[in-house]
Formats: sequence, structure tokens, C-alpha cells
Amino acid sequence: MTQAEDHQPNIIFILVDDLGWGDLGVFYQNDRKQGRKHATPKLDQFAAEGMQLRQHYCPAPVCAPSRASLLSGRHQGHEPIRDNQFDKALADSHNLGTVLKQAGYRTAMVGKYGLPGGDREKYDRDQWVAYPTLRGFDEFFGYVKHRDGHTQYPGDDYPRGDSELHRTGKPVFHNDQRLDKELAGSYTTDLFTAYAKKWIVEHRGANPEQPFFMYLAHSTPHAALHVPSTPYPKGGGVDGGVQWIGKAGKMINTIGDTIDSWVHPDYAKQDWAEQEKRFATMVRRIDSSVADVIKTLKDLGIDNNTLVVFTSDNGPHRESYIEGLTYNASSFDSFGPFHGIKRDVLEGGIRMPTLVRWPGSIPAQSINSTPSQFHDWLPTLANVSGLAAPAISDGVSLLPFLSGEGTARESTVYVEYLNSRNTPAYAEFDPHHQDRVRKQMQVVFVEGYKGIRTGIESHADDFMIFDVDNDERESMDLSGSNEYFTKLQQRMKDRVLRIRRPSESAPRPYDSAPIPGIDTDRNTKRVGWKIYQGPFNWVPQTFGLEAAKSGSSANIDVSKLDIEKGGGAEFNGFVTIETAGEYQFNVESDGGAILRLHDTVVVDNESVANGNRATQGKALLEKGTHPYTLTYLRGSEQKAKLSFSHSK
Repeated sequence: MTQAEDHQPNIIFILVDDLGWGDLGVFYQNDRKQGRKHATPKLDQFAAEGMQLRQHYCPAPVCAPSRASLLSGRHQGHEPIRDNQFDKALADSHNLGTVLKQAGYRTAMVGKYGLPGGDREKYDRDQWVAYPTLRGFDEFFGYVKHRDGHTQYPGDDYPRGDSELHRTGKPVFHNDQRLDKELAGSYTTDLFTAYAKKWIVEHRGANPEQPFFMYLAHSTPHAALHVPSTPYPKGGGVDGGVQWIGKAGKMINTIGDTIDSWVHPDYAKQDWAEQEKRFATMVRRIDSSVADVIKTLKDLGIDNNTLVVFTSDNGPHRESYIEGLTYNASSFDSFGPFHGIKRDVLEGGIRMPTLVRWPGSIPAQSINSTPSQFHDWLPTLANVSGLAAPAISDGVSLLPFLSGEGTARESTVYVEYLNSRNTPAYAEFDPHHQDRVRKQMQVVFVEGYKGIRTGIESHADDFMIFDVDNDERESMDLSGSNEYFTKLQQRMKDRVLRIRRPSESAPRPYDSAPIPGIDTDRNTKRVGWKIYQGPFNWVPQTFGLEAAKSGSSANIDVSKLDIEKGGGAEFNGFVTIETAGEYQFNVESDGGAILRLHDTVVVDNESVANGNRATQGKALLEKGTHPYTLTYLRGSEQKAKLSFSHSK
């Protein structure tokens, strides 16, 4: 599809903070036979009305890189924000906000952002170069900085906090307006939900024909383990549930006499530690919030025309940020049947509790266990809106398996991350995963198997290989167990080099390993090409598009191809490298182009602003044959222009 369709669905993407796969009732809590358990009845109902994605992965097991990859559609081998780069500016490129805005959507972000750029110690709207309204969102209401989300009462100080950071309120911003004490008594889950509902109702009233996209990013159940001050209001929807009042000191309708005082009655009398009652109450509040939003859609008559995604940014945490209280993810086995928590690349740290609901378009009571990852949402939602996804995205559209129609491509599931702490030695974890050294970590899926390595010192280090379909606890390392897995080891090592680019801000011990070539029977002297009719809004992903023409030639010459203005083309060929080393690749175009060697983005010629769009990129290559894909957007100039060369 090249243009937005007439009947685009609304889209709400709900991202919660540090909720484990095992925290959802329908995924794990309901089936626990021993120990404590909490409940998510409304999310269980949500799951019954849609699809459970039971093998959906976050890009990295911590906040900033996970959110950045979600928005940008690029995995951690390409996304500029990696590791613990909190508050680093989201790149000025395609993201969920810009893409859906181009598709005609009204866009809003509510909740925790954490990717503004600028000085982390200052609250200065002018220095936030990547403020949400500068990254595709028409409206923003929420926390700007990462660490502001460590309090759930932005308008109040909190004497019980375990540090100065956790004892003071933090500002919330509404576009250019800063709100502090005006939010006294407001609990973030309620505050963000009330504002989201208000925005949806007002937009629906003012522009009923325009679809909307809302990115609703809660700061809970991340620590601090603050609880609400009142029960969740009954009813839900337009006239019930949490409501926006909009008055200083009375911003929402759930402000009680004493902050941080209400524990859900299902847990209040349990023989649990205080911090456990707090955590369970926080999760239950999210449960009520999601149901409130769904009821609002029903009240407005747009439930069947709204796609809602629910997921978490990474695995479960083990913090309270409250003096004297120690919380552990093992209290409720928030990691589910897996090993690992937040900051681990074991399944418990990266497999996310993900639900998708779109009545009439996604089958109810369905379960999908196809591996997929956050960067797949950009092409998915672009396709839902009626547009081809940007070629810079590493993702694939999940729409075929969500809807049951069409052919789905295999997702690239890839993680790289650095952390100096070890995996906790929980009794629930097998001994070989207890106190596991993290340091440099990497995950890749190849041929259905998960490769994982931790404490990496060089690219020569082997992957542990697990069949997580049948060994979800990652208990049996298959590496070296037979000839197949010995060869798979090498394919995994080759694969990770072919899908990523080094980052100066996040150096890896495998950055200096050259990209290996391939063996091929294809004619490496010819260039295959396909032409696609536009107009396109950007250099397009071509999978799923029908080519208007196709053929092959001895070289790339767009002057001999009939590519309309705004149309696209894709060229596939090979580069033969006679001597290993670092090579420079040059691309020049009139409208924009993306060059990938194997699956590594070497040149992004689309994002440059100079007149002739000449761009260079470098790659360290082994001797051999290297496939390339050059995707091109014809510009508005009179003459089409695209050139491609390389040199050592």
C-alpha cells in the first residue's frame, strides 16, 4: 500500500514499565501452584478478546534503548541509543509518531518519555532537541526525563524515599507548560490515564473523521513502589473511572487525603511484606486503567475500529526506592517460568507480556508464539495505517499473523547490552544461571534457536544455544552437541556481524571483527532491479509491494528505468572484495536511498539534508562476496539520479 486507506483504525500503544512476563494472570500468575500470586482480571479479559504474543521480545533489557528501538523501528544493532544511555536524544529520523502523522493521524504521547537529549541535570524545554513534539507527536503530557519516572507522585515530596532523588516530586510537562505542585496528590497511573481519556474524548468530538495514535507510556510498576490514595473509581469510560478535572491541586478525581496510602483489598490482609502488597496493588491499578481506556472506546463507539497493544519495556525489577524496604522479582516470580530479570538477556529479562486487541480484525482468544521484537511495530503500524514502512526500519510487519491474512516475514530478533552487575542468585533459578556474569551480552535467533553469550571478551567467544520452544528455562545448552549445532555456532557468529553496526558510544568486543562474505551460485556480475509505483513518503520497505517492472542489468542506471517521481526502486547485487579491510561506500541520489550490505545499514542517504544527497559509510569486510540491497526513492527533480561506488 502506498497511500493511507479511507478507513484507518485508531491505534493505542500502551507501554508499562518493568512488568514481567509472569506478572500477567493469563500468562502465568493464574497457574501458580505455590507461593504468593496477584491478579490481572481485566487484562485477562483483554487477552480473551484479542491475541497473546507469547514470544515477543524487547530490544534491550532496560528502559532507554528499549523505548528508543520501539519508536525508531531499529534494533539495537542500528539504534543510536544503546546500553544505559538515558535521556539521549531520539534521532531525528522516522519513528512511530512521524510515520503515523504522515499517514494522517493525530498523534499524542502521554506518560514517561526519557529520550529528550540535552543536559540531564536541567529542566530546560529549549535544550531538549528531541522533545516529543519535535519527534512527530502533536501533543505531549508526561515525564520528560528518565529518572523522573522514579516517583509516582510528581507533585509531592516523599520523605520515605531512599535517596534525595526519590524524596522529591518531579515536574510533568504538557507541551511547553511545566506542572509541579499543581499535580499535588495525583498518582501517575491515574493521571496519565485520565489525561489519555480526556484527549481521546476531545479529539473524537472535534475531529471524528481523523484517526488518532496514542503512545501511552506508564511509569509503573517501576519503583518507587508507591500506591494510590483511593480505590479506582467505578464504572470506567467516558462518565466513570478516573476523570480529568484540570484544577490545580485537584487535577484528577482520585486525589485522597493521604498520598501513598491505599492497598487493594485483595492484598491488604494477605500475610505478605509491605513491598509485596505495594507491587501487587500497582499492577492491579494498571489492570483497572487499561479496562477504563477500553470502556472509553466502547462508549465512543470506536472500539471495533481501534487497535490496542499492551506490553512492557523490559523484564521485572528488584527495587523499591523506599527506605527500609527490599523488593525482589521472586516475590511473585514476575519472570514467569524463565530465568533472568531486568538487565538480563535470559528469557525473563527480554520476553515481554504482550497483548493485541482489535475486535473484528484480530481473532479473539488467539495465541501466537512466533518470535518477534519491538522494532517490528513500526512497519506493522505503518501497514495498518495504509503506508509502506520506511526502509531504514529493521522490523517486519506483524499484520499477517495478527490478522491471519498474508505471508509474514521472519523477524530479526537481536539484543546487545552491557551491564556490570550479575544475575541475581534466586533459588528459583537453576544453579548455572544464578549469579551469572552479565557484562557484554548478545542474543540472536537463527533457524529457530536462541544464541546467547554473556561476559563476552571477543568475537571468538561461543554462543550458548537453546531451543526455547522446548526448553524455556534455557537449561540445556546445545552448542557443540552434534555437527548441526557446531555449524550453527558459526552461522550465529556470522549472523550477528551481518546485521549490526558498531557505535562509538557503546563499544563492543566484537566491533573489530570483519563482516564475513557468503557462498552463492548466483551471477554476481548482474544487478537485479524492481520498480514500485508510488507516491511514497520515504524510501520504502518493499516486501509486500507489487513491483510494476523488474529485470536485471550490468550496473545501476536509473536514467534507463522508468521510475516516476515519488516512486521507488530496489537494486540487489553483490560486491566482490579481493582484500579484507575497511571499505568506504558512497551513495548519491536525488530523493534518498538506503544501502544495506547483508542486513547491515551502511549508508542512510535519506536522512541527509544537503542538496545532492551524497553520503558515505564504512564497513569492515572479509575477503569474499557480499550481497547488497540499495533501495531508492525518486525525488521531485527533473532527472533521476542514483550512484553507488566503493573503495578501500
